[in-house]
Amino acid sequence: MRLLRIVPDDTKFDFMRFRRISFPISALMSILAISLYFFHGLNFGIDFKGGTLIEVQAKSGDADLSKMRSSLGALGLGEVQLQQFGGPSDVLIRIAEQPGGEAAQQDAVGKVRTALGDGVDYRRVEVVGPRVSGELLSYGVVGLGLAILCILVYLWFRFEWQFALGAMIANVHDIVLTIGFMSVTQVDFDLTSIAALLTILGYSLNDTVVIYDRIREMLRRYKKMPMPDLLNASVNQTLSRSVITHVTVSLALLALLLFGGQAIHSFTATMMFGVVLVGTYTSVFIASPILIYLGVGTGRDAMTKSGK
Repeated sequence: MRLLRIVPDDTKFDFMRFRRISFPISALMSILAISLYFFHGLNFGIDFKGGTLIEVQAKSGDADLSKMRSSLGALGLGEVQLQQFGGPSDVLIRIAEQPGGEAAQQDAVGKVRTALGDGVDYRRVEVVGPRVSGELLSYGVVGLGLAILCILVYLWFRFEWQFALGAMIANVHDIVLTIGFMSVTQVDFDLTSIAALLTILGYSLNDTVVIYDRIREMLRRYKKMPMPDLLNASVNQTLSRSVITHVTVSLALLALLLFGGQAIHSFTATMMFGVVLVGTYTSVFIASPILIYLGVGTGRDAMTKSGK
């Protein structure tokens, strides 16, 4: 078992000492990310810009994605995405919205039919207009906001309001920096990106709750220990678990990023940044030390008597 141990037992790193560095850096990066969003914007995908969805199935054998992508790329239709789903013969084609209204969209569908010929069956053709795409974007933003709100309410009842507020600040920090990353790299922002953001929220929350649970246990056990020392001990005791989880998730995401293909590139790139570079850092250097400034530990005797 020792061969699998990445972090030694009983580490005593002084993580809280870096809060005077991590807070200003995170605040600066958050301001930069927000500025990038407003001045540089996001590269909205077909889901949020509108376009055409065409579902086809190869009549014989597996669908040749590379050949189909080459044929459709020569049509001059702008952004064209091909995604294999279901069986190996099923392909979902997404075409960016064409200028010229409904007639232009139908003309694009006709060009696709001509390019692919009789080798495929057309199982579904749908046009996503600006109104529908706008509603998808609105629902995505509302869903993200509701997820953060539910996290706040859950932690409020599970722990104390200071823990809930600390976790919410950490989660918002993760989302803001990830959106800044997407603005810089201009990866497609579509429905899969919303899924990536929600997954990042879940990962960061899971890591934060593990540390918070240990902090609460330490608060009950050591009533006179200085708060920075108690937080350091809590983070160090959960460090091995955090690192192992971090490495495992990183390896899985790296494999998806390298070999997953174009269809999930935006999702995996966003996840790599949000989980690998932000999530674990936030749990240790933001969510934990912020409890000092929120007054956690000042009423430990009362908290212990109440059984919380």
